[in-house]
Amino acid sequence: MNSVNVTEFRQHLPDYLKQVQQGQEIAITHHGKTIARIVPEQQQSKREAALNRLEALRGSVIIGDILAPLDEQWTADADHL
Repeated sequence: MNSVNVTEFRQHLPDYLKQVQQGQEIAITHHGKTIARIVPEQQQSKREAALNRLEALRGSVIIGDILAPLDEQWTADADHL
C-alpha cells in the first residue's frame, strides 16, 4: 500500500487514481496519520481471497486422518515402572 500526504495527493490526483485502477491501495495521510484509504472497486472479498489461496495450494498438501489410531502400542508407562 502506498502512503501519500494530502497535498501530494491533490497535486497528482490523476496519477494516484490510475494506480488505484491498477489494483493498488493508497493511504492518504495528514500530519503523519492515515486519514483515508482509497481501494479499488473490484477488490476481492475476504472469502474469495481465502478460496483463491486454498485453490493455489491444491495438490501441494497431504490430506490424512490425524485422529486414527496407529498400529504401534504405547509403552511409555511400561518403561518407567
